[in-house]
Amino acid sequence: MENFSLILAIVVVTALAFDFTNGFHDTANAMATTISTGALKPKVAVAMSAALNLVGAFLSVEVANTISKGLVDETGIRPEVIFAALVGAILWNLLTWLVGLPSSSSHALMGGLIGATIASAGVGAVHGDALVTKVLIPAIAAPLVAGIAALLATRLTYSLGKKADGESARKGYRAGQIASAGLVSLAHGTNDAQKTMGIITLALVAGGTLAPDSDPPMWVILSAGLAIALGTYLGGWRIIRTMGKGLTDLQPQQGFAAQTSAATVILASSHLGFSLSTTHSVSGAVMGAGLGRKGGVVRWSTATRMFVAWGLTLPAAALVGAIAEYVTGFGAWGTAVVAVFLVASSAAIWKISRREVIDHTNVNESDEPGVVTTAMAAVTPPPAGTATEELTATIPAQSSEPKPSKASV
Repeated sequence: MENFSLILAIVVVTALAFDFTNGFHDTANAMATTISTGALKPKVAVAMSAALNLVGAFLSVEVANTISKGLVDETGIRPEVIFAALVGAILWNLLTWLVGLPSSSSHALMGGLIGATIASAGVGAVHGDALVTKVLIPAIAAPLVAGIAALLATRLTYSLGKKADGESARKGYRAGQIASAGLVSLAHGTNDAQKTMGIITLALVAGGTLAPDSDPPMWVILSAGLAIALGTYLGGWRIIRTMGKGLTDLQPQQGFAAQTSAATVILASSHLGFSLSTTHSVSGAVMGAGLGRKGGVVRWSTATRMFVAWGLTLPAAALVGAIAEYVTGFGAWGTAVVAVFLVASSAAIWKISRREVIDHTNVNESDEPGVVTTAMAAVTPPPAGTATEELTATIPAQSSEPKPSKASV
């Protein structure tokens, strides 16, 4: 019983550690566009996002129930399986954060859980219908729906704002951006914090502490909300730079359209119990908003790297989760080995990240422009006034000596 209590405590702490990484990994989803357009200062933005993530954690438990009751068979799960799943999810979160790629924390968690479950109880312990209908289909549909909605909203916004006063319109859109960013943060807490609630609830059921089909207890909801809020406040500045400056260049009108579209998709999916990736939704909306402005471009080199990371998330986390589960199967010493590996790997990734520090002071510095952006810049006419100055500087001055006339020749 003492050994069981220890492993259950380890699982809960590890789940909250995942929730913490989820917070700083996904801060960009809510605040990258708001920071990049200057609507809010970086520190103010992440503080606001953290507070609303905490509030959102209390609004629903539908997604938590999808994780704890719908994805895998509760009866064949041991606490060690859930610990192994969390190891896969945390390591994938940290690796993608290190390279600044906005991958899905949700899919990392579910990939780790699926891999560890298959290694422990076989393929039959995974509910394939729930995986397809509530995970895979939303993963494909979310960025497409959010992207198309953001593209149309951006075009509508520019069309309606043609006759508006420039400065007044910019102030209005900045205010709208702040409101829509708050809505995304609220939606993120409603959707993503619940995934940790679901995984802790699943561990408590597997350990016999809770009855099957139980909803998350209040202490689980509170601790998950606090962990994701703390992670959000620290800010995932590397991914914020990629989302705000590396994917496309956004104006306040585009930021408002992108965040409003993404928040609508996320809140609708939370209500339906879909374990949606907020990263997929917001990234799709940002790209749609980038294409919605006349002359706007998307840096497809960055987008391609992001798509590759999305495709690798589930299988990579599943593979690590399965290996971790195999090692924990050797008993207490196996679990200890996995725990030491997780801590050592996390520390190594953090140390590597210190070689190039990205924080609130330099988050808006753009990366090197992509091929498309460079080509567009090459054919774009220079601003008014610049061409005149260049021409006058290159035309030689007229000679003061009179030219000989034909008659004198």
